[in-house]
Amino acid sequence: MDLADRVLAGDQRAIARAISLVENEPDAAAGLLRHMAGRIGHARVIGVTGAPGVGKSTLVDRLAAEYRRMGRTVGILAIDPTSPISGGAILGDRVRMQRHVFDEGVYVRSMATHGRLGGLSHATSDAVLILDAAGRDVVLIETAGVGQAEVDIARTADASIVVTIPDAGDGVQAMKAGIMEIGDVFVVNKLDRPGAERAAAEIEEMLSLREYGEGTWRPPVLKTRAATGEGVAAVVEAVERFAGQPAETRERRRTRARTRLTDLLRQQFVERLEHSEETRKLLDEAVERMAAGEIDPYAAVAEIMERTS
Repeated sequence: MDLADRVLAGDQRAIARAISLVENEPDAAAGLLRHMAGRIGHARVIGVTGAPGVGKSTLVDRLAAEYRRMGRTVGILAIDPTSPISGGAILGDRVRMQRHVFDEGVYVRSMATHGRLGGLSHATSDAVLILDAAGRDVVLIETAGVGQAEVDIARTADASIVVTIPDAGDGVQAMKAGIMEIGDVFVVNKLDRPGAERAAAEIEEMLSLREYGEGTWRPPVLKTRAATGEGVAAVVEAVERFAGQPAETRERRRTRARTRLTDLLRQQFVERLEHSEETRKLLDEAVERMAAGEIDPYAAVAEIMERTS
């Protein structure tokens, strides 16, 4: 049985090997994913994002437990900052999710960002496809915790959960600049701390500034204490209500497909340019002329595009 067949059969080791393949050998991964094409598109993909220290890992752990209680299989992709020494994931979220270690219905994988901004690894989308093909009902993605830049998750998940905590200071206000725009469900974690009600009210106030047409989803603001599991069932219920809307799900999946397609086209186009001796000469010439101030970058790009078309 080859690797693709073992992944389709739900083999945990095969899943691990396949994700390593998409992280380290994109060319080989293309053939692997091609064999899985007819078995994807069934998993519910849920993103969990927010600033460092808000309890994302604990919440993801509890969400997984809640989905398992509902009889669903779960895949977890925990995106961690890259170690400057080893190049691997620093935090190792699997350590925080030990309760699932003997549960065949849960697969947990830490993935390094490799310096990529946006809160996700470059291979996250392909890892989601692998878990989907392997029969996972739910895929939970925990972003790296880089703050406002974590907007990639909105183009990757069927539903996005934005997590904050009481007394986050300017953290809640900073959410307005970007991350507020991507939340489908907002969670104020650590509700036992003073200020939880105030934090929830601030988010509600920000949301009230938007206009919601008839039938348009208005993100709920929920309070949890992930350490004990309090409020987590309500989060799952809200996510299920949002992701269960056919129109929303179709649109998110179209967006995900378009984003992945354009990313791959861009990547392959650049690689083709770089591997062509003729194009390399054009690039080198353009670099020299730009460095000498003879041509601006936009004119250089237009010239290269014209000469390579």
